[in-house]
Amino acid sequence: QAQLVESGGGLVQAGGSLRLSCAASERTFSRYSMGWFRQAPGKERDFVAAISSSGSVTYYADSVKGRFTISRDNAKNTVALQMNSLKSEDTAVYYCAARRSSIVRSAFLYDYWGQGTQVTVSS
Repeated sequence: QAQLVESGGGLVQAGGSLRLSCAASERTFSRYSMGWFRQAPGKERDFVAAISSSGSVTYYADSVKGRFTISRDNAKNTVALQMNSLKSEDTAVYYCAARRSSIVRSAFLYDYWGQGTQVTVSS
């Protein structure tokens, strides 16, 4: 069973950048597609970005396209989310998720989840 631990969240001013990282304990990490999701208070958990097991395919939510970049390092069992030009509406708890199959956007199809890391963007 994969265990995921996110890090890198914090408080940043609008227009700034943060880099989130997710470390996976699963030694077959390279077989998993990975995703980032976020949940703001009182709202549903939304898709942010996803990356295929090889890293060759990526998906992004329209709201973050051009500002966020997802990447992975299969040798280190990590996936990262580089967030630039942050806006107040990016404020949320960000979750890393793993799926033992092909890349998808739906949170319901992911098998494992991290505990989340808070990102707060001040305007």
